[in-house]
Amino acid sequence: MLEYVKENKDRIDYVIIHKVDRLARNRDDDVDISRALREANVQLVSASESIDNTPAGMLMHGIMSSLAEFYSLNLANEVKKGMEQKVKSGGSIGKAPLGYKNVRTVDDRGREDRTVVLDEERAPLVRLAFEEYATGKWTICTLAKHLALRGLTTRATPKIPSSPIDRGALNKILTNPYYRGIVTYRGIEYAGRHTPLVDEETWIKVHDILCSHYNGERARKHPHFLKGSLYCRNCGSRMIITYSKNHSGIIYPYFVCSGRHSKRKKACTQKAILIEEVEDCVERIYDSYSLDLKIRALLEATVLEDIEKSKKEFEAEQTSLKREKEKLEHKQRKLLEAHCSDAIPLNLMKSEQAQISKSLALIESQIKAHSTQQETIVENLKKAFDLIEDCGRTYKLADGHIKRLLNQALMDKIWIEPDGRVTAELSEPFKSVIQPIQADIQQFNTAKAKGLTRLEDLLEKIQNRVSNLFGRGLNKGLILETRGLEPMTSRV
Repeated sequence: MLEYVKENKDRIDYVIIHKVDRLARNRDDDVDISRALREANVQLVSASESIDNTPAGMLMHGIMSSLAEFYSLNLANEVKKGMEQKVKSGGSIGKAPLGYKNVRTVDDRGREDRTVVLDEERAPLVRLAFEEYATGKWTICTLAKHLALRGLTTRATPKIPSSPIDRGALNKILTNPYYRGIVTYRGIEYAGRHTPLVDEETWIKVHDILCSHYNGERARKHPHFLKGSLYCRNCGSRMIITYSKNHSGIIYPYFVCSGRHSKRKKACTQKAILIEEVEDCVERIYDSYSLDLKIRALLEATVLEDIEKSKKEFEAEQTSLKREKEKLEHKQRKLLEAHCSDAIPLNLMKSEQAQISKSLALIESQIKAHSTQQETIVENLKKAFDLIEDCGRTYKLADGHIKRLLNQALMDKIWIEPDGRVTAELSEPFKSVIQPIQADIQQFNTAKAKGLTRLEDLLEKIQNRVSNLFGRGLNKGLILETRGLEPMTSRV
């Protein structure tokens, strides 16, 4: 409007408005507009108010402009207060994220209620996105393509049609705390009333993977069943595949340290290792972990007996964990009250909230573990023993896909040591059950392969060692026993 007035000032005498508050909502804008109109020799006229160029009219104009600014600021403040009060009580503000729907209802008295409910079509796929990414087996790109094939799409708008989910949309989902039951307003987290789609334990896993540049498996230019499980002991980077050609034109595939290869870890001195040699070493490690039927029966009976003894202890620990959870939740509520009363600054509030959230997530996972029915624990342990029984032969005969699954199930990490050894760290529950007696198992397997006659003596030795270890409790003595042990190794 001001540009039009400036260009046509010789043709314009008046600018007519309905009310002053329709022209500007703060004094600064009103002053600027009034100055521009005076310079163009144009008079401002209000259809509803008595303003003109007289002293009384200018006073009225100033008063009305101040009232308009007050109304605008007060309205904004009331809206903020209403939004803050809503999130404090667990309500959701704004458009619900993918997997939820905004629902507006009106009761018989005409009162409006706006809530958020699960989107029955998309919620299961959003939950699947968190569960799958927490495994560390997906990149965001590959998972987005997988979910798109499963039917996860964005919501249509009046101008934009629905489309399959892409990498950017999936990244927003995985980083949005709303899905774990949290409503965020002005940087502060509040417990929401909506149904969460992910538990705290899974959320922490996903967050840890996202925070790492190299967690999860990337799309592979050179696929191999050991990629994603193999690490450099020098710098902790993943091992990747490269190909080298000699003078005769023969190509040799090697595992090399990604940190040294990309020059991110300049101090790393890890040498390249032939893939074939690493494969042989991993096979020998699996051979050393294989359980004879007698050892398997001995371990299984001992562990199951210890679980039965520990049942009452677990119940007491669960009661203690619940009390600790209540204390943390009480502390969380007090923290919010202190911030709302301006007793603590925002930065301290965020820091304390983050620590409490992590502690609550840990306690939730422990309570969940203790709440697992004993029958489920026994069943899972039997499956674990089935998996590791004669795992060396199973691994040798398996194809690449099955070998990858075995590595992911049994091994936490496989390390390439600086001196050329290949070592493995077992994942749970194999680490707690097998690692304390791994040297004895290896000795028994070696004697059996050579046809030696002292197997009964070795078996008795293992039985005594197992009795000593597990007799002190699966959760206490066993932990102390495994701290100083070296992982199983195989030299290249």
